[in-house]
Order: sequence, then C-alpha cells, then structure tokens
Amino acid sequence: MITGRALKREEVEQVWQIDRSEVIASVYYLEAGRLILRQEYYEMTGWPPGEAATYTPLLLDCFDRGGWFYGLFDESFFVGVVVLESRFIGRNRDLLQVKFMHVSSACRGQGVGRRLFNLAAAKARLLGAKGLYISATPSEHTINFYLHLGCVLTNDPDPELLKLEPDDIHLEYAL
Repeated sequence: MITGRALKREEVEQVWQIDRSEVIASVYYLEAGRLILRQEYYEMTGWPPGEAATYTPLLLDCFDRGGWFYGLFDESFFVGVVVLESRFIGRNRDLLQVKFMHVSSACRGQGVGRRLFNLAAAKARLLGAKGLYISATPSEHTINFYLHLGCVLTNDPDPELLKLEPDDIHLEYAL
C-alpha cells in the first residue's frame, strides 16, 4: 500500500533511492515554438553520474527556503517525490516551480505521478500561486505526461531556469 507524507530535511538525500530506470525511444525538441518529436534511444539505468552530488545541495537550499517536499512510500521505500519551490517566478511573480518530481520505474502508469502533481497543485493554490512552472526532461513519456495533465508550453520561459536546463521543455499549468 502506497502512503504519503511531507518529508523532513534529513530525508531529502533519500530521493536518490527512486529507481529512475527507463528506456527512452523519442525526445522532444522545441523548434520555432513547436514541439518536434525525434527518435533517439537512451537506456537510463539510474541517475546520471554526479547528479546526486550536484542537485542535493540545491534541494537542501530549496528545503531551507521553505520549499514543500512530499514523498510517496511503499513500506519504507520511496516510490515517488515532488518538490515545490517556495519562490514565486514568472512575469507576474505568480508561478511556483515544480522543482523535482520523479516516480520509481515500477510504479509508473499507476497514477502515482498524477497524484504527486495534483498534491503540488493543491499546495501551490494554498500558497496563492496562479500556476505551476515545470522545466521537464524532454523524453516523450515525460512531456506527454505533463501535456495530458493540461500543461502547456510557456510563452515566457524563466531565464534562470532556461540557462540551468536549456534542453528541458518549459511548461506552465494554470491553477
């Protein structure tokens, strides 16, 4: 049975336990304001080397600023996590970023990602956000997931996030 709860600071580093493995057959590119799907093959067997070392300090900084961290567990094992940044961004400073969201390979396609996304949207509403901002890995499954939820390409990418993740697809979700 999958249960969920807000994470404590000392649990943040455990998000790397999530099984990120995935076979990617196609990747989206943004060209002239349109999504273009291209066949590319990648076999992700886990987190890229150095990813935990690079991103753990960023996640801890987010936590210390008041970011919202929510984990889903099967027994004591992480099966999914969502992180909502506390700083408002966007032209009108009314969007909150979904900073980190991952679902373990074995739990994909079971509504876990939708559940995490909906929880983040509800939390963002409570905090007064008008929408969510997502900088998403451009794999076909990831982008299709967000599009299916109602996310759209942003017309106004956040310059800082675009610089940090230039290959990501930048999306917004109206609350």
